[in-house]
Amino acid sequence: MSTGAVEHVIRAPRAVVDGVVRSTAIGLADGMIRAVDSFDAGFGGVNETVLDPEVVLLPGLVDTHVHIDEPGTDWEGFESATAAALAGGITTVVDMPLDSDPVTTTVAALEAKRSVADGACRVDTGFWGGIVPANLASFSVLAGAGVLGFKCFLSESGNPNFPPLDAHQFRAAMAVVAELDSVLLVHAESQRVLTGCPAPAGRSYDDFLRSRPDTAELDAVRIVLDAVAQTGARAHIVHVSSAQVLPLIADAKSAGLPVTAETCPHYLTFTAETIPDGGTLFAACPPIRGGDNRDRLWAALADGTLDMVVSDHSPCAGEYKDLIGGDFGHAFGGISSLQIALPALWTHAARVGFGLPDVCRWMAQAPAELAGLADRGVIEPGKRADFCVFDPDESWVVRGADLRHRHPLTPYEGLPLAGAVRQTWRGGHIAGDDSRGQLLRASVREPA
Repeated sequence: MSTGAVEHVIRAPRAVVDGVVRSTAIGLADGMIRAVDSFDAGFGGVNETVLDPEVVLLPGLVDTHVHIDEPGTDWEGFESATAAALAGGITTVVDMPLDSDPVTTTVAALEAKRSVADGACRVDTGFWGGIVPANLASFSVLAGAGVLGFKCFLSESGNPNFPPLDAHQFRAAMAVVAELDSVLLVHAESQRVLTGCPAPAGRSYDDFLRSRPDTAELDAVRIVLDAVAQTGARAHIVHVSSAQVLPLIADAKSAGLPVTAETCPHYLTFTAETIPDGGTLFAACPPIRGGDNRDRLWAALADGTLDMVVSDHSPCAGEYKDLIGGDFGHAFGGISSLQIALPALWTHAARVGFGLPDVCRWMAQAPAELAGLADRGVIEPGKRADFCVFDPDESWVVRGADLRHRHPLTPYEGLPLAGAVRQTWRGGHIAGDDSRGQLLRASVREPA
């Protein structure tokens, strides 16, 4: 594209472009990337921003697993969640359908959620639609209303208004998803396994693990993969915690089945051996498992069995974590990490030999592809001018009180991390507190 179309240039001594870190000049206009050239390329005297050599320019990150619990709860809101995302270099989030009231299983509920979100979001925000037994015959209308895809559970969600599908119902849902050419995100823990497990109770983390064993994930992943093979529908397995499911996913991919899978920073950071009894801040479903398991998750990112890393940002008010009693049977299972997902992942990725191009593939490109957002996720001409300016070498310590999400409870409290977000750009401009994102629909929207 001719340089005459360029209005502003970012010159970056280090940027992730074409899967490598290199120096580059990026020409911008109308909120889009118009040209990617050598660092010294001329652009006709337009305004320029020259980045410091200690930072690396990344594409704006995309987080497709965020629980924004409006309307109807005080657990998390669009304004606070998207402020946290913006501070963490995340320029696009996709909201999960189950922790609001009403749950996002009807067009009316989707529109209620959009009404609350409109004007409150500091980053672009899309929505997954929910599939539950009650809307099996009607959930397809949500596709026409603009959801980016669908989400279901194969075990109890913790919300009686969002019950799970059994194996037969899941197969029926997948047949419809195939007809829609959409994607179904699956919480892959099996209710038929969990029903036979001891209920979580007391302060012992080992007991909590026994209440949600690896076999629950194994059985659920088999259900998912059988339905993918039968219907040809795309499935995405969310928050993989058990390394035991990895061979199943790898074999399915080798067979050409349309399945992808994610894991989360907390599964790649913490280990069961270091979680104290009563440490309910670490409660998550599925749970954080052992150190050898964590190593195998990292290996699965390396070989492509796992496609992406997203936060599963799932906050709640402090009283729901039973912080005083420390009883895992009373604690809500969810971890808040939206703002710190990038440094949390980078801290450990760098230690085990990965680079920032890997992180960008896991946290920007692959999630954008999952959500069908073809206009973002990489730095190349024709994409949105959304960027994260990241200092990979700065060390800092997490303090929940400094985080932007509504209830600053985090198991990362006091943890030293490497890497800090210096700036976030949206649509070709540095994004501040006045940043306002779009509400995304299934078709790609042009920037405002």
